[in-house]
Amino acid sequence: MPLAHSLAKRPLRALRLPAALRGERGLLIALALFVGALSILPLGRLAYAALFPKGVFDATRIVEILGNRRIFEATLNTIWISIAATLLATVVGTLAALLSALSDMRARTLWVFGFVLPLMIPPQVIALAWIQAFSPASPILGPLGLALPAGTRHPLYSMGGIILLLGLYNAPLVFLSVRASLYRVPSSMLEAAQAQGARGFPLIRDIVLPLARGGIFAGAALAFVSSIGNFGIQAMLGIPARVPTLITLIYRQLNSYGSSALNDMALLALLLAGLTVLGMALTAWLGRRSDQRVDATRRPPRRALGRWRLPIEATAWAYLLACLALPLSALLGTALVRGVGQPLTRDTVTLENFTNALFHHDGIRQAFGTSLLLTLGTVAVLIPVAVALGYVLCWRPGWVARALAVASELAYALPGIIIGVAMILFFLRPLPFIGTGLYGTVWVIFAAYLSNFLALALRPILGGYAQIERGLDEAAQLAGAGIFARLRDVVLPSLAPSVMAAAILVFMTAINEIQTSVLLVSSRAQTIGPMIIFLDEAGSSTLAAAVGCLMVALVLALMGLSLLLGRRLPEGVLPWRD
Repeated sequence: MPLAHSLAKRPLRALRLPAALRGERGLLIALALFVGALSILPLGRLAYAALFPKGVFDATRIVEILGNRRIFEATLNTIWISIAATLLATVVGTLAALLSALSDMRARTLWVFGFVLPLMIPPQVIALAWIQAFSPASPILGPLGLALPAGTRHPLYSMGGIILLLGLYNAPLVFLSVRASLYRVPSSMLEAAQAQGARGFPLIRDIVLPLARGGIFAGAALAFVSSIGNFGIQAMLGIPARVPTLITLIYRQLNSYGSSALNDMALLALLLAGLTVLGMALTAWLGRRSDQRVDATRRPPRRALGRWRLPIEATAWAYLLACLALPLSALLGTALVRGVGQPLTRDTVTLENFTNALFHHDGIRQAFGTSLLLTLGTVAVLIPVAVALGYVLCWRPGWVARALAVASELAYALPGIIIGVAMILFFLRPLPFIGTGLYGTVWVIFAAYLSNFLALALRPILGGYAQIERGLDEAAQLAGAGIFARLRDVVLPSLAPSVMAAAILVFMTAINEIQTSVLLVSSRAQTIGPMIIFLDEAGSSTLAAAVGCLMVALVLALMGLSLLLGRRLPEGVLPWRD
């Protein structure tokens, strides 16, 4: 009877399985069209406009533009600033990872939260906070008599200031990468080295750091990419200091006139993309040469700080005080007075800037409303796409799946301003069937968000797929369930925590985004991210500070919400969770 029952079911399976496979083939085609239209085609249009401005390759024009003294200087500045900032970020991030992963530092979770927090805050807000903190009119250092004399040139308006802020801002990226590598160092190797008498710095130098080199170089690559494409800090400090970089030249090129303005901007964007890819490839090559790929059955034990506990902990907390508490306090102090330079006293404190930002300034309210709608729309579209793409990458691998993964990662890894240029070129001309272009509308910003944040949404979801038993999906498939039914009824309930983490990460990143949207905003479509730069350029520094404080408050609220869900999330999904 069981044999007869099995034979009776076999034809049914033969009919159902091809239908399920056809559903998966349709899903793969839909994902290819989505990624192709939003990532591959715009980037291809960018390369074509840069290299073939009139339909033919013009080497003379390329040499003439790239050999221009101003562009040559901006290229050298970009390379030097990115390399120096990466070195600073690597040193600071590695030291922080060693302290967090291998020591018994007290209040470690709170310190890690504070160390990673600047990474979640928009870079233009960080730059404005540091400018207010160390200006001659500093609301924090001024009452203490530590502010610079009036009329003194601001020290951050320089190449050194740009390097300092970029290095400190990107240190958490290195920290997260190195900490993950340190957790994979076999505890047996450390115990064996200690048994041979290795202690302190020699143990770190000879055993720990060589095993963590892969993570160090991976973190350095992330820091380099972030430094080279960080528009917020380079614009807030570099433009007033007259330190040109490629990213600020691209920003200014948008306002140029002439038939070749867009093609010249595309060529600069392509040069920036080339430097980014070259830096990533070099770092990856160095990492492969030194990566010793080890697996640990358990995390290495934390070493007692002993008599060094007090000075080390004091130094660690002093770092957070100087690099986080002081700038943000100065930002808040500036937002609580009516004019820059006004002392912060009981008589001068006012909430006028906050009420103006929230209720009376039409431009800010419209920009925030637009950002909120764009962000919610981005989350609503990308989460289902990421769930479906994660299914293909994890359980149906192939060359198409690998190509989709590379395309989505490339759009996220490249500086956001390059995506902005690509979207301008791709959506400037009238689209088929629509008869109009999308440039200057919210739709081109929406397309840029979908392209830029797909990889960010995908990462937590891939971690969730690694924890799901695939047999449930196979059983549902054999029972005749289609791909969309399986994703909805089998996969999605198991992925719920990872989906929530992905939604929070995308929301936090997109709501205050500036790198991509700064070239795409117009009088009809403003977002809140570039608003700080526009307000500061217009002389409304106190209002800009209030908007920055509101952004920080929103980030803190979202991070706090994520911590409430932290126990249900896969390990490593939330970077601020120790």
